[in-house]
Amino acid sequence: GVGYPQLSAISECADAAHGLGGHVMADGGCSSPGDVAKAFAAGADFVMLGGMLAGHDESGGELVEGDNGKMYKSFYGMSSAKAMQEYYGEVAKHRAPEGKEVRVPYRGGLEETVQSILGGVRSACSYVGARRIKDLPKCTTFIRVTRTTNEVYQRFNVEE
Repeated sequence: GVGYPQLSAISECADAAHGLGGHVMADGGCSSPGDVAKAFAAGADFVMLGGMLAGHDESGGELVEGDNGKMYKSFYGMSSAKAMQEYYGEVAKHRAPEGKEVRVPYRGGLEETVQSILGGVRSACSYVGARRIKDLPKCTTFIRVTRTTNEVYQRFNVEE
């Protein structure tokens, strides 16, 4: 495949686009409120949240019961074979489907997730002294760390 690290892509595109009066939309890679805040801090004007919003009542996808008795919703990207079949009737011969269809745990209503995202972005703004989301890039410095450093500072998994 072809790819580029999301945070680097946002930062470099924002540098170019904002100088020309354009906007940048971060697309992919967000799995936590902190990821959303980092996307804004890197220069995104908008952040797509497909995976974070999947599994809720308000999202698309069929609600199904798994073999384990738990409820799931189907989720697929718009470049997947499933989306092409559903919206165009076929996968065009000149296209290669990207992504896949997956089942994500059913999460109920969206309100709690949205409030968590908003709270995470507000917290990030307060930590770096940004009064508004659009001030985040001016108030933020990113430091490259190793995977080991990230693993050391991950939250502890505590079971009740």
